[in-house]
Amino acid sequence: MNNLYPMLITPQLKTRPWGGRELATEFGKVLPDDQPYGETWELHDTCTVANGPLAGRTIADVMAEYGAALVGAGNDLSKGFPLLVKLLDAHQWLSIQDHPNDEQALELENEPRGKNEAWYFLRAKPGAKLVLGVKPGATRDALAEAIRENRLEAMVAFAEVQEDDSVFMAAGTIHALGPGIIMYEIQQSSDTTYRLYDWGRVGLDGKPRALHIEKGLQVADLGAPPEIRHTGDIGGQRLLIFESPYFITERYDLNESEGSMVHLDTHGAFHSLTCIDGSARVESDAGNLDFSLGQTALIPADLGAYRLTTDEGARILLSKQP
Repeated sequence: MNNLYPMLITPQLKTRPWGGRELATEFGKVLPDDQPYGETWELHDTCTVANGPLAGRTIADVMAEYGAALVGAGNDLSKGFPLLVKLLDAHQWLSIQDHPNDEQALELENEPRGKNEAWYFLRAKPGAKLVLGVKPGATRDALAEAIRENRLEAMVAFAEVQEDDSVFMAAGTIHALGPGIIMYEIQQSSDTTYRLYDWGRVGLDGKPRALHIEKGLQVADLGAPPEIRHTGDIGGQRLLIFESPYFITERYDLNESEGSMVHLDTHGAFHSLTCIDGSARVESDAGNLDFSLGQTALIPADLGAYRLTTDEGARILLSKQP
C-alpha cells in the first residue's frame, strides 16, 4: 500500500506574446505581474502538488518515487508524464503551426513522442476563429512560397467556433488559435512545435520568433481538416468529448437535474480532473479534496473507486489514457 491520494496541482504559468489576462478574470488564476499570460500548464512533469504530505514536490519527482502507482502500468517512466493539460488565453492570433507524430518526432528531434492534441472551447467571443487546415489543392511548394511572401493566410482554411465546441487536432494538421478564445487543451506531453508563420510579429524579447518551415511542411497533412464538434446543447451527466489512442476526455455535469454525484474508478489509469465551472469534491478512501473553477486535480492510477460530488453545481473535464 502506498501513500498516494487525490492531489491538487499547482500549475506552471507561461507568458506568451499572444496572451492576455483572462485566465485571471475568467478562471481565477493568480498572475504575478502584468505580462501577457497565454497558458497555464495544469498537469505536467514540472507542476507541483499543492496539498497533503507531497505538497511542494513536482509531478516528475512523485512519479520517480511511485512509478506505475501514479501513472499506471504500460508507461515508460523515462519519457516523463505522458499527458499535458493546459488552459490557454488567446488575446491575439497564435502562430500558424503544426506538430510531428510519434515517428516523425523520433526521427527529426530524437524526442520520445509526437504531439496529437485536442481542444475544448471554454469561452469564445462572437466571430472567434481558428486556422484549421489548408485550402483544397494547396501543395507544399505553394505553401512554402506563400510563407516566403508573407501571405500564408490566403492559403489556409478558417473556421468559426463557439463555447463548448471541440476539435481533435491530429499531428500534422496546420492550425492556429484566434483571438477571443479561452480553451482547455489535452495533448501528448510534447512541446515540439513547428512554427510556419507568425503574422510578422516579434516575441516578448522584441525579436522575431524562429520559424521551422522545412520541418513544418515535411510533417504537414494537407488532407481534409478535422471537424468541429458542437456539444453545447447536449445534455446528460456524462458526455464523451474525445476518444483517441492517446487520451480520452469526458465532460461531467453535476447539478440538481443531472445528479450531484457520480461514482468513478481509475481502473489502473490516472485521472486528470479540471473544474471549468462551479466547485466539486473528490471523496475516496485515500482522502478527500475540494477544488473549484480553474483548478486541476490528479487522481493516482491505483486509487481505484472514488466519488465526485458538488453542493452548488460543477462542470468537470476528466482526461485519462485509454
